[in-house]
Amino acid sequence: MNRVVYWIVAFCLLYCGSANGQLVYQLTSKGNEKEAQSVHFFSKDSLDQKIESLIRESHSQGFLNAGFFKKSNGDTLIYEFVQGDRFSWESILIKGDSANWGKLGTPSHDYEGPYQWVENWLIEQEKNGYPFASGKIDSIQVKGQSLSGKIELQLGPLIIWDSVEVRGDTKTDKNYLQRFSKITLGGPFSQAEFDQAVRRLSSNPYVQIQNNPEIQFRTRQAVPVFFLKDRRVNVFDGIVGFLPNANQPGKMLVTGQLDLRLAHLGGKGRDFGINWQKLNVQSQSLDLSAKESYLLGSPLELEFGFNLFKQDSTFVNRKLDLNFSLEIASGQSISFFTQRKAGDLISIPNNGTQSEFNDFLDYRWNTYGIGWKWDKLEPGSFSRKGGRIEVHASMGNKRLLENTGLSPDRYENLEMSSPQWLIEGKGERNFYINPLYGIWVNFSAGHLQNTNLFANELFRLGGLKTIRGFNESFFFAKSYGYINLEHRLFIDSSSYLVFLTDAGIITNPFANPKTDQVLSLGAGINLDTPGGMFSFVLAMGKSASQPLSITYSRVHFGYLARF
Repeated sequence: MNRVVYWIVAFCLLYCGSANGQLVYQLTSKGNEKEAQSVHFFSKDSLDQKIESLIRESHSQGFLNAGFFKKSNGDTLIYEFVQGDRFSWESILIKGDSANWGKLGTPSHDYEGPYQWVENWLIEQEKNGYPFASGKIDSIQVKGQSLSGKIELQLGPLIIWDSVEVRGDTKTDKNYLQRFSKITLGGPFSQAEFDQAVRRLSSNPYVQIQNNPEIQFRTRQAVPVFFLKDRRVNVFDGIVGFLPNANQPGKMLVTGQLDLRLAHLGGKGRDFGINWQKLNVQSQSLDLSAKESYLLGSPLELEFGFNLFKQDSTFVNRKLDLNFSLEIASGQSISFFTQRKAGDLISIPNNGTQSEFNDFLDYRWNTYGIGWKWDKLEPGSFSRKGGRIEVHASMGNKRLLENTGLSPDRYENLEMSSPQWLIEGKGERNFYINPLYGIWVNFSAGHLQNTNLFANELFRLGGLKTIRGFNESFFFAKSYGYINLEHRLFIDSSSYLVFLTDAGIITNPFANPKTDQVLSLGAGINLDTPGGMFSFVLAMGKSASQPLSITYSRVHFGYLARF
């Protein structure tokens, strides 16, 4: 019993001693516009920070006599904060720069009004060639709670932009950089213009900022200096195969794929690309593309494209594109283009009555169109954030050409010349959930309209870049809409496991049924290696002509070497 009493007494003494040794700080604030409030602190540093913040805020609002009184109450030290009276400006005169300051109006009579006015004036001068402008409030007089004084303004020397300098591990031409940055050489210096140039460069597809950009001032001139490093945006991918040629015994058949994309040639934003595929005996495709940025020093961008597609021994299509685009806002551009499309039958039986040629005819289609693009994808070869939308529409006159290998009856009741229009759009969005998980969503749709449509002019879908789980160009489509959904589990910043779902609706007037609902499921991996990107996807597709079965699964793989 005595031992229990002893421990109880010891505990009470220890608790009371520690409680008496703990000094508590109480801050009570009383203002003219705020109700009284009380806050307790157990740290002197926290109290000092709060008092300093209150005094700074009160002074900025015109309570120039704000302060505190200290008193004690037992183990509590009480700080009573008092704002006091609020000061305002009775009169304020402005001297200097009479030609420009009038655009800002006159300062308000609140205490912070003249100070905010001077700050706004300095910002305006930084935008218009006077980075060394200065302004101060002088000759302040106090009468009660009323203030009077004058603002003295000095512009300083006029500074103009000189040539842009490029430094770092880059081949970027300074003329290209100047046009991309939108800095006006010979124009007045603008800090806002420089800040905007830095933001634009951070999204450039060819280069990345290596060190913080600088501004060097030299005898009334400003020289922007950018430290850049080229991105690895050039791509090469090639596979070549040799197979026995069943049609020509003793000879070999060359099959394969070549994908070469060269970017930023000469450091001037010039691109060139070639893609060739021959994955079976008689079908092959060829794509050529070229781009010239800032055509002849103008803000226009010129793109040229050529496509050739040969479908076994049935038909061959050619397409020639010429596209002019103009940036209208950050990440937005409009384009005007013209296309010439041509389709020709290859081999026709002598009797010209084979039913399989009823869906194909020779045609020529000249079209003109307009497009719009919004691109806010994260820059670089792989994006985890941002999105992009592209839409274009075109219209033109299509002519049918009579093929002497076909019966004249084939052209009865057909309009040999008719208007035809097309619209296509696509959008993608990256959802950054956390460093280990993200979602990628892509949607594409298109429609082709004419009273006389034929299979060899329809859209072609299927394969790695459209609907996976099917062979390349498996589907013919007059109208289509599909969505790609990927769940990505990241191994590092740009390598990930992927679980995918593709679903869509395809309309083909020459198929049975005419409307097909397609679905594909799959999984794969993308590995970002020092040499490039390796991708492997296994997908199963379901359509009206293909059941959802592992037997019909497709393997899509590729390796893009970047340099």
